[in-house]
Amino acid sequence: MKKQNSNLLIVLVAISSLILLSFSFSKVTAAPKNKETASNHRSVVSTYVHSLLDIADREGGIGQQVRIIAQQQNDSLEETIETITQIQNRNRIRTFLIGSDYKNLGALRSEMVKTRNRIEQLKRLVDKTELPEDKTELQNQITSLEGEYTKITDFIKLNEDKFSLFGWVAKLLNK
Repeated sequence: MKKQNSNLLIVLVAISSLILLSFSFSKVTAAPKNKETASNHRSVVSTYVHSLLDIADREGGIGQQVRIIAQQQNDSLEETIETITQIQNRNRIRTFLIGSDYKNLGALRSEMVKTRNRIEQLKRLVDKTELPEDKTELQNQITSLEGEYTKITDFIKLNEDKFSLFGWVAKLLNK
């Protein structure tokens, strides 16, 4: 019985080693697209924040509320970019063995909930906007941020669904 268990262990180690070697020598195809995620997010959110601040300067009644939302989104930007970068830079072998970076994915999901709440606040403020051109600009910025929200949410799903040998153990330990 012991000989049978040790033979099974040897076979499992050999198969795992072959998988790891083939995995480590495989070409990375998703990395460039992931790199674009962080820099693109920075660009879109920067434009969004500047546009909101311009609207806040022109709008009397809701200007302060728009300014607060813009500042909150700007503060969230660096944390989001850093978290995306950490997820992207995770060692492939580590991801293959123990799964995705669930801690950072959770932090990113938390930031996306905050972003969703800010979008909802802006939608409520659109009705209170006095100038039609500001209303249009607010709608455009809301649409832009919703697009970024969708991209980051897809990025989270993509990284959560990565295959791993022992990912189920990591999920159990993170709960």
